[in-house]
Amino acid sequence: MAKYKIEGMKELQAMFKKLERVPQTVATKSARAGATIALRAARANAPVDEGNLKSGMILKRERRVKPGKAVYDVMMDPAKNDVFVKTTTSGKRYYYPASQEYGFLTVDGGYIPGYRYLRKSITENVDAIEKKVIDTAKVTVEKILRG
Repeated sequence: MAKYKIEGMKELQAMFKKLERVPQTVATKSARAGATIALRAARANAPVDEGNLKSGMILKRERRVKPGKAVYDVMMDPAKNDVFVKTTTSGKRYYYPASQEYGFLTVDGGYIPGYRYLRKSITENVDAIEKKVIDTAKVTVEKILRG
């Protein structure tokens, strides 16, 4: 099993010990900063036909279940479902963003592979996202500690 080292993590953990717990503002700002990198990458990698995929992506914060934790999803804007839900000539409905992400079967039985633009936005930017989350958390905690 490979060992990973995240630069700045020890300093951040020491700062959290001084605070005794992770303030929600630190978790929220850090998670949003990391998710913004994924959102930009997803928009850059999305296939362009009419531009609806790029303009339809948003960040949505998940409901907080645990204090000191924040999670953001890169997702399609539910307000644009009228644009994203399509109907085939035979009357079947499909979700356009999903067909572009995962691929689809053609009428003659062939398979068109997906672009995996959402998956690649995370997998190709893991290091940058981790670094941004750590850096943002450090800056935010330093501000809190300074008073």
